[in-house]
Amino acid sequence: MNICKNVAVCGRWFVNGTTPRRLSKSLWTKFQTNFGVYDVVDHLGTVSDLRTVPEYVTLPSYAKTGMVVDEPDQDCPPEIQNKGQIEMLRQSCKFAKFVLDSAKAQLKVGATTDDVDRFVHDLVIDNNAYPSPLNYNGFKKSVCTSINNVVCHGVPDDRPLLNGDLISLDVSVYLNGFHGDCAATYCVGDVDDCGRKLMSVAEQCMYKGIEACGPGKSFSDIGRAIELYVRQHGHSVVPSITGHGIGTYFHGPPVIFHSTLHTYPGIMKPGMVFTVEPVVCQGGSDVEILEDGWTIVTTDDSRGAQFEHTILITDHGYDILTV
Repeated sequence: MNICKNVAVCGRWFVNGTTPRRLSKSLWTKFQTNFGVYDVVDHLGTVSDLRTVPEYVTLPSYAKTGMVVDEPDQDCPPEIQNKGQIEMLRQSCKFAKFVLDSAKAQLKVGATTDDVDRFVHDLVIDNNAYPSPLNYNGFKKSVCTSINNVVCHGVPDDRPLLNGDLISLDVSVYLNGFHGDCAATYCVGDVDDCGRKLMSVAEQCMYKGIEACGPGKSFSDIGRAIELYVRQHGHSVVPSITGHGIGTYFHGPPVIFHSTLHTYPGIMKPGMVFTVEPVVCQGGSDVEILEDGWTIVTTDDSRGAQFEHTILITDHGYDILTV
């Protein structure tokens, strides 16, 4: 989950200056161009109530109020995590990846994204952790489920998964006072060649960005590496959706831009922990937020895919924590 406070940046608060659009009344529209054959999500489904959390689970500060008040400002320097903090982050990130891998088995034709949310919520709670998205700035669910032309922050609802869907799961957990964050895109049933190519390009874009990381390297190197690779393969990267620093807070500096349209100043230093999570699209990079204030879709209805890891900058390179 990638949400920035700075309105000049990205994510939840700014997407190309657009306002939420109202969808048509039809449920899903079959879409066929050079992007492939798939179902365009053009309807916000019914979202169930917030799931309960037992009293014994350690809560982030926003869990009860939905108000995020303790995250560092984006203008603050990125935090340098100490040895003890890094070990706690390793545990939370490892657990986030375990939840993501476990949820993959739930992605079957006919299952709803609300079913997936229930599975993720229960698995996280059963391990004495908290699902980080739940009630973060009022987000009503425990995981983000983004299907086809929904590229980020999809809210789980009563839509059944269809044969040929691409679905991105963004899993974040709060364990022992630290957040862990990761994401991946999966096939539901038989996905066409165009969709599978998109997934491959998106995953490699993430790794190209990670490979650009290391002590003394510029943060802008990440977006440069991603943009070069995605253009070579005829796709686009959404510049308004970014990675972020993470720790005891869900989102903080640095802001990780996945293109060269924006830059974040400074260099990477050992002890910095942040996510790399580019959203790659088949068509253009323009996106907009729907009327729920969360769901981000492509304006040309092309599909998107996202992969995410949380990484640590070390003395000699980087370490992927979400493994």
